[in-house]
Amino acid sequence: MVRYDLRDSGESTTGDPEAPGYTLRSLAADAAALVDALGGGPAHLAGIGVGGTVAQVAALDHPGAFSALTLVGTRPVAPGPPDDDLPGHDRATMGRVFARPLPDWADREAVADFVAGGAEILGDDPVTARAVAARIWDRTPGTAPAVQTANQLRTVFSRLDCTPRWRERLPGIRIPTLVVHGRRDRFFPVGNGEAVAREIPAARLLILEEGATAIPDAAVGEVAEAMLALG
Repeated sequence: MVRYDLRDSGESTTGDPEAPGYTLRSLAADAAALVDALGGGPAHLAGIGVGGTVAQVAALDHPGAFSALTLVGTRPVAPGPPDDDLPGHDRATMGRVFARPLPDWADREAVADFVAGGAEILGDDPVTARAVAARIWDRTPGTAPAVQTANQLRTVFSRLDCTPRWRERLPGIRIPTLVVHGRRDRFFPVGNGEAVAREIPAARLLILEEGATAIPDAAVGEVAEAMLALG
């Protein structure tokens, strides 16, 4: 298994996260290029949240690079207002998330506390979120607010050029696909995952009844087994 940092995150290339000089399709091309560079393709591609949008576009634009696809807690349209038939973010939850003052991005513990608090509001495990935030902080090249928010809050995605639309192309995905979604997801409510699964031919939909935006530790084995079953 290979995990990699997207542009403007972790130890990858860092430019200006507030004005990224690349598009969603650039990130999709990166995934295909990595498979080619590693020489082991085609590969099983997985993405969670907004990373799932990258994975969808990658599978559409570079079908030969991938043998299977797993999409977790994502939706079939770009960040911003969803299509009329898709549920948007839970407004009350988002209001609580964004009402909190931002932390001192130079203070590792303050950042971890901030992320843990947000996870708890979203219904995720704050202990796990705190540990992940600390690891991300350690990998982030600098404490500038724009760089930290791009890493911790993935704000770069709200500034990307995500055109053209890809939802209408989803029936063209012909590789085995698993769609995983938490029943309690308040960021991308479960109707988004159901829509993705309907539009990709023969996709399997796995609903995690106790899941929110992240995969609960108790469900990791179930998700891994479902991914392996794709081949």
